[in-house]
Amino acid sequence: MSDKLPFFTKHLGKIHVSLQTLIGYPINLNYNYAELSPFFHLFLNNVGDPFSETKHHLSTHLFERKIINFLAKLLNLSKTDRWGYITNGGTEGNMYGIFMGRELYPDGILYFSQDTHYSITKIARILHMSYEIIPSLENGEIDYAQFEKRIRTQKNKPVIVCANYGTTMKGAIDNTDKIISLLEKNNIQKFYIHIDAALFGMILPFIKGAPHIDLSKQIGSVAISGYKFLGIPFPTGIVLTKKQFVKQIERKIEYVGALDTTISGSRNGHGPLLIWYAIQERDMKEEAKTCLLNAHYLNSCLEKLSYNSHLNPYSNIVWFKKPPQHVIQKWHLATQGDFAHIVVLQHVTKEKIDEFLKDINKKNKS
Repeated sequence: MSDKLPFFTKHLGKIHVSLQTLIGYPINLNYNYAELSPFFHLFLNNVGDPFSETKHHLSTHLFERKIINFLAKLLNLSKTDRWGYITNGGTEGNMYGIFMGRELYPDGILYFSQDTHYSITKIARILHMSYEIIPSLENGEIDYAQFEKRIRTQKNKPVIVCANYGTTMKGAIDNTDKIISLLEKNNIQKFYIHIDAALFGMILPFIKGAPHIDLSKQIGSVAISGYKFLGIPFPTGIVLTKKQFVKQIERKIEYVGALDTTISGSRNGHGPLLIWYAIQERDMKEEAKTCLLNAHYLNSCLEKLSYNSHLNPYSNIVWFKKPPQHVIQKWHLATQGDFAHIVVLQHVTKEKIDEFLKDINKKNKS
């Protein structure tokens, strides 16, 4: 291996350089898990249902359960009906929630806005589901009038909704209370709502006055990314749902001595360790507050530069007109059409924002 080490070292150096200016994607780079390093040399596999017994003891199911119970309390999911697991990423969490909806209503139609993450269309194709893409309002929120119009045309079909708790590019929040009221207004009794809360699911529960996910209401499931706000050095995620829905898919597997209730069989056992450590060791409320304050700082600075920027309420995503390509490349900005965005997480400090603004200002003066 020693003769190959320079190749790895060179690649490591490139990654370190890129990380210094990565502000366009939802990845928190402020983390330190050195205290957990002894676990990194162990094989950990969270196979099977985290709430059932298993023959496999090289797992971190204990930590997995702690995380689910912690989030269930935050999102008002009752003790008697709470269930969830640590996924291998946000897409798996969304797939699980939509899968629950399809199992409940095999002939249901999936509805989601055009600002919804690209993976939802892929999930619909994988699950062989009919789907309708609803236009979005200018701020990225679903167009409720268009949603109502679409569900009225197929009132004989169950409705499955993938709502957004923070859209990918604009950080818009779909109002699930309004969606439920429209379903009730049109006398649609068979419906299932899944919420994609990839980024905001670990931020807004700690912000006073922010729109809140309440799983005691007619919401079936929610998916949250584990690595975005928390800062985990690999993709991981969390899905929460209700036991009543999981019962319809569970199977007893003799081979592992556990219930099969998840999408993936073998699952990363290190993810729950790091997620629980982050929850225990960090001040989530203060970090969330700082991210939103810094997002407002960035937005106000761009406005002073007449840079046509936007920031949704309770969002840490600032979107603005697309800058020159060299700025996009240097700062790893996500772009769509004529605009780009910055996701203000813990490592995107005011100092880093000022550095970015210097590059923007150079362009304005040229």
